[in-house]
Amino acid sequence: MKVTQFKDAKNQFIIYDDNGNTFFQSYNSIIVKITPEGKIYLDENYWNYSVTTGKYRNLFLGESRKETEKKIKSGKYILTNLN
Repeated sequence: MKVTQFKDAKNQFIIYDDNGNTFFQSYNSIIVKITPEGKIYLDENYWNYSVTTGKYRNLFLGESRKETEKKIKSGKYILTNLN
């Protein structure tokens, strides 16, 4: 497992596990999980928790909140409990 700070931002981290998954963590909560196959999971409780979390989630995913919401609605992103 490897943890790196995201964008030199305090309390924002990228985690790589030994199974090839990539996670975005904001403070103490996992927000996004990306599998090696490219499936994207968002935490159902924390994906849009605060302005700060949203800002860095958008940077991590490379899209706006509106785009993320469309992908959730279409089923491309899966809401689940990551914490």
